[in-house]
Amino acid sequence: MKTTLILSTALTGLAFTATAQEVNVVSWGGAYERSQVEAYNKPFTEETGIKVNMIAADDPATPLNAQVEAGNVTGDVFDIEVSSAIRLCDEGALVEIDHDSLPAAPDGTPATEDFIDGALQDCAVANIFWGTVIAYNTEKFESEAPTTAADFFDTETYPGKRGLPKNPKRTLYLALIADGVAADEIYDVLSTDEGVDRAFAKLDTIKNDVVWWEAGAQPVQLLADGEVSMTTVYNGRVFDAMVAENQPFEVIWDGQYMDMDMFVIPKDAPNPEAAMEYLKFATGTQPLADQAKYIAYGPSRKSSADLVGMYEDGTTEMAPHMPTSPEHLENAVMDDPEFWADHDAELTERFNSWLASS
Repeated sequence: MKTTLILSTALTGLAFTATAQEVNVVSWGGAYERSQVEAYNKPFTEETGIKVNMIAADDPATPLNAQVEAGNVTGDVFDIEVSSAIRLCDEGALVEIDHDSLPAAPDGTPATEDFIDGALQDCAVANIFWGTVIAYNTEKFESEAPTTAADFFDTETYPGKRGLPKNPKRTLYLALIADGVAADEIYDVLSTDEGVDRAFAKLDTIKNDVVWWEAGAQPVQLLADGEVSMTTVYNGRVFDAMVAENQPFEVIWDGQYMDMDMFVIPKDAPNPEAAMEYLKFATGTQPLADQAKYIAYGPSRKSSADLVGMYEDGTTEMAPHMPTSPEHLENAVMDDPEFWADHDAELTERFNSWLASS
């Protein structure tokens, strides 16, 4: 059965044909997409006979928003961040999910008790926990290596360009962590004018040394090309570069920004029944554990944890690379979708104005 995929700049962003025996899944590409193909898609197709069409986007919420606004929904399942899932659910754009219908854990524990807190939303089910971390090129710092978020901002001791994402959500928190704010106080500080000023003042100290990135593959490439000596990066992306590609990189877990990715089904999806079957299968205990064989993202179910073993090379233990490992949570900042629902517009406007200023 042939599926036609057309990538365009139209409002829908994505257009393709499909039948009832197909499901169109829009995700993030790269090593993350590969982990989903191996852990979810192949066994799902083998079990159900339903073909999975995988479509990559820099941020799947972008084509989802465009498709909903255009009234031309062509994706069935989208992998998006929790803040986007909550907003779109509130806007009535997503299908509500009956959590009781999700598969139980192998020991019979109901899904509602097996998923980690926050992983089940009215219109979304989380599949992974992931972190934005600092990574550096070890060849740039052979005598003294950086170890903290503060070191990221210390270009005198640790010279070189810095890579940062071009958005406030994953930059302002890091500036405050580096300036001495405790992880559990980040949102309290950012909710004040003084705290926002403090974050931007800290960013000012490295503004002329920043290379801004917008897509997940870019920071790894910036490190590999030597354009930056340190960058923030999605932990799964840099793990893949370190282990699968033998790149000379190292991770700093201090002040990691933790988030969840969630599966959602838009209203008017072309294959709603197949979409729900896929969502239930992919968020089962074993598929979530299997994904960790290919990428260092933490499963969203408690029952998956003990099933996480070795990387596909057969020699690398995955647990030490998981963002959810206890030692990596000591100074981690968990995403707060309610905070960003209230403050994203104003902080984005401030951030863009700051970028445009000399």
